[in-house]
Amino acid sequence: MTSPRWLLILIVLFPGLSACAKDVHQVWQSEARAPEAPEILAPVDTDALLSTPSASPTRAPTLTATQLVSPTSSPGRATSLPASPSPTQTAAPRAPACLEQGGRIVHGSLETKLLRYPLVYRIYLPPCYHESITERYPVLYLIHGQGFTDEQWDRIGADETADRLIASGEIPPLIIVMPYERYGGEPPESGFAQAFIEQLIPHIDETYRTRPTAQYRAVGGLSRGGGWAIHFGLAYWKMFRAIGAHSPAVFHTDAQAMRTYLDTIPTLSLPRIYIDIGDRDRPEILRSATWFEELLDEKDISHEWHLFSGYHNEAYWSEHMPLYLKWYTQGW
Repeated sequence: MTSPRWLLILIVLFPGLSACAKDVHQVWQSEARAPEAPEILAPVDTDALLSTPSASPTRAPTLTATQLVSPTSSPGRATSLPASPSPTQTAAPRAPACLEQGGRIVHGSLETKLLRYPLVYRIYLPPCYHESITERYPVLYLIHGQGFTDEQWDRIGADETADRLIASGEIPPLIIVMPYERYGGEPPESGFAQAFIEQLIPHIDETYRTRPTAQYRAVGGLSRGGGWAIHFGLAYWKMFRAIGAHSPAVFHTDAQAMRTYLDTIPTLSLPRIYIDIGDRDRPEILRSATWFEELLDEKDISHEWHLFSGYHNEAYWSEHMPLYLKWYTQGW
């Protein structure tokens, strides 16, 4: 091995060796430094790389200078990227345009000899109803309060709420039918009950793409409409699997027959029942709803009971519309 003294003599005698030694020293330093990663110029198609037939199972495929090399990889070796694409490389699926446009309200009327005037109704058809021509939908029947029309549910936001919840995936698409009950009186005195069951429901099932079974049919109402929902859901229990009674006024004739209704329905066929009312509702309606709820308790019939803060008005029902729709569609 050459001693430092002899090396110094050689450098003095031969000056060119100094520059040579300097170059050798720089090479040693360069080799001692970790290599820098090349600039990322384009994303790597990892799926194509991993499917290349020439790639060895024990050695990563060769990458070009425009492909990503991990900064921690050893010189001359490329680090394989995960097979799944980066979140920045995968765009979220875009919702269909029809879903963004929302549903639509259609007006209809049904001629019937059971009523003096045609049975008028409005119907909410969910987003993409006309585009998804093979899809069938569950149906929710909603009945308005006394002194109002089929427009009431529309006015308090049934359709807008359905659009929003369907678009967000919180509820499935559904059809909502809102009939106009204009005659008043108790069920035995009104042809509305018979026309509703015998003509309106079959007409809707024949005209629109419904799921025409009790499992996919619900009935609800507010105030007097809540009384109708209780009547239809219990007196015609084979037709429905869910009853929503919002601030309900139970009919006197139904109150007299209520125990018979509940005792007649087989346990496994009892519909789901939801009752809600504001704590500052009218005293007579609050008593009516509380009586019905206590009777269900007495008979050990499963149900939901909610005493919310609020009055007997549209602001209360509109506020709770999202909760209503989520409850109705639980089984769908």
